[in-house]
Amino acid sequence: MPYALVALDGRAAPAPSYWPNCPVIGIGDGVDAAPDVVDVVVASDTELEIVTAAIERNPIASMTLVGLLRHNGRVSTEDALLAESLAYSTLQHGAEFQSWLASRPSRRMPPDPAPSVIVDRVHDELHITLNRPQRRNAYSSGLRDALCEALYLVADDPGIEKAILRGAGVCFSAGGDLDEFGEGSDAGRAHASRLTRSAGAMLHALRDRVQARLHGACIGAGIELPAFVNRVIARKDAFFRLPEVSMGLVPGAGGTASILPRIGRRRLAYMALTGERVDAATALAWGLVDEIEAG
Repeated sequence: MPYALVALDGRAAPAPSYWPNCPVIGIGDGVDAAPDVVDVVVASDTELEIVTAAIERNPIASMTLVGLLRHNGRVSTEDALLAESLAYSTLQHGAEFQSWLASRPSRRMPPDPAPSVIVDRVHDELHITLNRPQRRNAYSSGLRDALCEALYLVADDPGIEKAILRGAGVCFSAGGDLDEFGEGSDAGRAHASRLTRSAGAMLHALRDRVQARLHGACIGAGIELPAFVNRVIARKDAFFRLPEVSMGLVPGAGGTASILPRIGRRRLAYMALTGERVDAATALAWGLVDEIEAG
């Protein structure tokens, strides 16, 4: 069995002498009061079925996810990003991701017709807009590099007091560009690229000067990146998902470093294992966003 079950009865539990390598599911109420060994909490048979089915479909990605979250809860953001990149790069060459990849038709999209990121300086503010609306602002390598270039402007100019990060079109970002998935054949190079061109690391460093304004779909990187900044404002239509485990992966744009301190290990594990949608009101209650925009 690729998971362990623990009944939550409200009694204090001793610190575990051994941490199972598989996900530990707590059954009962009290996501914040569960014993430390518990990775994810379910309150009903329906939730239990959803979580266990997800784990059974991708047991290696699920095991890697909970181990990564246990680790990242104890280390700095920089070390968490390093660990996430290593885990992601490893899983890219695993059987679960390769099976998911083989189930998708291969296609190559034409170049973007316009700049993938638009930058506009207004007095002491820099407006940064993800600009692939025809692709729902999918997080491609080109968009990543352009976003890093925009963030370098903020880092290098102390006269920019605030940067505002938005997405053009119907949503902030629908996550990683799936048509680029599987292109890298060298895990080491992929890891090096992820660390040296990390928009997440830059957003973390600039978190006091960047505000994210979210709407529509915020999937994968579409919430992993904004979660790094100190002020995340969402419209009522915003929703959030982490689908990577269903692909045989873990979040790879920094989500196990950025979302973890906002909502905690167990809520993050539930989001990532199930891939279920979280609406704006729930995100606000959890602390995933800081404000819901009026109107």
